[in-house]
Amino acid sequence: MKYVYHSMLIIAVSIIFTLAASAQVCVDCHKSITPNIVADWQISKHSQNGVECSTCHGDKHRSAQDVMNVSIPTPETCAPCHEERVTQYKKGKHALAWAAMKAMPTAHFQPMAMMEGMKGCGGCHKIGVKSEAEIKDLKKNGAGFGVASCDACHTRHTFSKTEAQQPQACQTCHMGFDHPQWEMYSGSKHGVRYLLKQNKTLPANTAAPTCQTCHMQDGNHEVRTAWGFLAVRLPLPEDKQWASDRATILQGLGVLDPTGKPTGRLDVVKAADVARLDQDSWQKERDKMIKTCNQCHSVNFAKGELEKGDNMIKEADHLMAEAINTVAGLYKDGLLKKPKNYAYNFPDLLTFHDAPTTIEQTLFVMFLEHRMRTFQGTFHANPDYALWYGWSEMQRDLTEIKTMAEDLRAKPKGKKK
Repeated sequence: MKYVYHSMLIIAVSIIFTLAASAQVCVDCHKSITPNIVADWQISKHSQNGVECSTCHGDKHRSAQDVMNVSIPTPETCAPCHEERVTQYKKGKHALAWAAMKAMPTAHFQPMAMMEGMKGCGGCHKIGVKSEAEIKDLKKNGAGFGVASCDACHTRHTFSKTEAQQPQACQTCHMGFDHPQWEMYSGSKHGVRYLLKQNKTLPANTAAPTCQTCHMQDGNHEVRTAWGFLAVRLPLPEDKQWASDRATILQGLGVLDPTGKPTGRLDVVKAADVARLDQDSWQKERDKMIKTCNQCHSVNFAKGELEKGDNMIKEADHLMAEAINTVAGLYKDGLLKKPKNYAYNFPDLLTFHDAPTTIEQTLFVMFLEHRMRTFQGTFHANPDYALWYGWSEMQRDLTEIKTMAEDLRAKPKGKKK
């Protein structure tokens, strides 16, 4: 028995020595090629816990001549050690980011260098899971790096949990045109308190929520919200006007046809998980948020504030529906040429900047920029953003759309476009 134990000990020591030697070979070479990668790995938990270069990158790359043999990590690479988090991630919306980008009609009109090159939407949507074939194509076209998904928040090669817990980890993607959550959050009282806590103006035990506090409760990597990305959900509300307005928006998204029947695009919305499509899934996320708010606020206060957000969506939807119907009316009356790729006599809100006329461009901006800011600003506790960058701009958009529509209707028949 003693002999067996002694033999196993020798084998274990031999393996550890071999791994250490192998890692040292990588370190010695890369210190002169990519020294900061080495420095990051050396301060990482991975380094401290014996996770060597070959654990993530394989052992087939040994020289400058066989660089193509390097394995680029994917979520499956992380799963053996982080199974629970990877499972949560794959059930959540971030995992669907790549598929959601590909599903957008406008994605196919963009330059390859922007989409697959990850210099446009792909720069953030790369967090989504990709198939082996997609990774192979990306690598072949020179954009095969950064496909791990996990490294979007736990950036290479420190892969720091502490870094990923900071609101700035979300800032890279959640900012700008259609989802400026960072701008809203950092200017809100929630964000200001946390940033003051970071710079030690406020004590370390100050109550100050981060993005992760509200959207990744207890570290859950699913990351969902009650209203979803587009703030449209099913079932339709009992309020008849709001139900009509929301149905119009769903028609503009191509989820419902002009008669109100579901289209094939509904399956895309389901697959991308950008909307809650039944009451239970919406209520589940709403209850989670109320529980989170209750850490600092009373349940009654939290419910009241969230209901105000619901009502802002209702008001924004009414403006949006009027604008959509105005453009749809121009198609119907032959005063505005319907693009060939539109399935119905209805504007397609998902064509984005590829909308062919000024009035359709204005409609797209109204939906994806200003309506989004109206409701997102409200839920992120930034009333100035909700009003001036959202609601007020929606009012201006609607005025412009109605004015352009009146001009088109006033033109002599032979000059209409």
